[in-house]
Amino acid sequence: AFAAPTIIPASARGADGHIAPSNRITVGQIGRGIMGRGHVRRLAYDPSVEFLALCEVDKTRLDDGMAEVADAYAERTASGTYHGCKAYNDYRELLQRDDIDAVLIATPDHWHTPQSIHAAESGKDVYSEKPISISIDEGRQLVSAVRRNNRVFQNGSQYRTNPTIRRACDFIRK
Repeated sequence: AFAAPTIIPASARGADGHIAPSNRITVGQIGRGIMGRGHVRRLAYDPSVEFLALCEVDKTRLDDGMAEVADAYAERTASGTYHGCKAYNDYRELLQRDDIDAVLIATPDHWHTPQSIHAAESGKDVYSEKPISISIDEGRQLVSAVRRNNRVFQNGSQYRTNPTIRRACDFIRK
C-alpha cells in the first residue's frame, strides 16, 4: 500500500490536480454541424470528460472533428494515457458501445427525438440540442423512453439563458 503512490501515476489516482478516470464521464457525440463544432471543442478540452466517439455522416465534417479531438488529446496520446476517439458514420454503432456513459446529439432537428430515444434505450444519458421534438407526440415518446430506461436527459438552451440574450429580450420587451 505504501508503494502504490510511486507505482500508480497521479493522473490515475486523481492526485496533483488530475481527475481520476473513474470520475470522468465517457462521451460520444452524434453530429458535428454548426453547434456540434463547438461541442467537440468544449468536450475534448474538458478534463472531466473522456471523448471516445464521434459520429457524422459527412466525411469532411467527421475527419475535421476527429482531427480536433486528436489535437486536444495530443499530449495524452503521446504519453499513452489516451486510447483514442473512434469515428462512426452510423450512430447506432456508437450507441452499441458499453464504455460510453452519455451522448451529445447535435444533428438536424428531425433526428433529435429518434436518436435520443435510441440512446436512452441503449443505456446512455443524453444531451440534445433543441428542439427536443418535432411534435407533441414525439416529445411524449422521448419522455417515456427516458423514464422507462431511468436515464438523464438535458436539452440545450444556451441561447435562452445567455445573459447577453436575456438583456436583448428585456430590451425588446420594454
